[in-house]
Amino acid sequence: MFSLSKLFLPYQGMPKEIYVIFAARIVNALGCFVMPLMTIILTQSIGLSKESAGIYLSLTGLLYLPASLLGGKLADHIGRKRVILFFDGLGIILYLLASSIQPSLDLVHVMMLAGASMTVSGPAYNSLIADLTSPENRSGAYALSYLGWNMGFAIGPVLGGVLYQHHLPWVFMGDAVTAMIALSLIALFIPETIQKTRLEVTEGTRKLERREEGSIFSVLAKRPIMLYFAVIMFGYNFAYSQWAFMLPIQTMQLFPETGARYFGYLAGFNGLIVMVFTPIVTKLAEKTPVMRRMVYGGLFYAVGFGMLGVLNSLFFVFLWSFTFTLGEIILAISVTPFIADHSPSSHRGRMNAVVPLLFNLGNTLGPFGMGKVLNYISIESGWKGLGVSTFIFTLLMFGLEFYEKRDQRVDMNSEVESI
Repeated sequence: MFSLSKLFLPYQGMPKEIYVIFAARIVNALGCFVMPLMTIILTQSIGLSKESAGIYLSLTGLLYLPASLLGGKLADHIGRKRVILFFDGLGIILYLLASSIQPSLDLVHVMMLAGASMTVSGPAYNSLIADLTSPENRSGAYALSYLGWNMGFAIGPVLGGVLYQHHLPWVFMGDAVTAMIALSLIALFIPETIQKTRLEVTEGTRKLERREEGSIFSVLAKRPIMLYFAVIMFGYNFAYSQWAFMLPIQTMQLFPETGARYFGYLAGFNGLIVMVFTPIVTKLAEKTPVMRRMVYGGLFYAVGFGMLGVLNSLFFVFLWSFTFTLGEIILAISVTPFIADHSPSSHRGRMNAVVPLLFNLGNTLGPFGMGKVLNYISIESGWKGLGVSTFIFTLLMFGLEFYEKRDQRVDMNSEVESI
């Protein structure tokens, strides 16, 4: 057993800006009402079929892809903070607009644009944290940011589920107001960090962070492991996307009268588990290699999602949600540090856009793919299939761990020979 002080050791001694980001993430997630309820808004409020809802969710994901690329490019050229202030501000305006629109396809389009605008800021946030940290404290910094989001997320979707039933406009208004407060914290207390990347000295264990010339594609050509990694994460994310697509549909089928409220409880439960277990998992995993952590994360996904097709009473839905949430925690504290540790400081924004773009295609295509599949099989069979496929991708991640170790041995031998 760990004492409470030891559990929080990975979060201590950070630059003060990291704690400001932590606070901003809490506030932002407190008002995260729209995205967790998007499937229910599409199917229940607007009246779309499951297949049509899946198509719209996938189209939303497709819209996020160029948005993320744009964000990465801008973050590396005009600065992290400028990108965050402009595009998060635009997203706030769009959510305020959405609060005045009746349920319709027009509302869907505004929701999609608001989400895309805030997606542009994603690479800038990740680059900001990478600029402010080193490999020694980077995992803790990203874990703290993730923890902050989920502290708010433990409450936000529950409030959103309650508001949805009788006050749909407040779902959008609340999202806008909390995002505005969070953005004010960034504006007041976070300096621009892009100039830091031009002054960094990255020797020894930080060789992969040295500045490089050329395009992001030339950088990736020298790091094929990032492309293999993206393919495997695509499989993980395809499964995880069903948390926002198949699970609310299944919840509404199992509990027709109370499904929206129960799904709000599930989303809040997810946030609560993350809040409680992130410090524990971070402490337990601090000496485990990042690649091995991601193997464990895949195993939790395979069991959690697969078993939703076997046992799905309310108790077991919460149990398997707990299981895949543990996988989510492990991957959340591992994936972004892995990308940062393999990114030249000159290309952090673009690497945090392109690599996640590739594996987030799993999130994008997941609702569309399963929306099609559910025309022919039951939700239970869909979950079982996801469990099997996720286990296969877990085995591939295990193989990638050995590939990385082999590359490290080759580099070490080359350095010895050159001395």
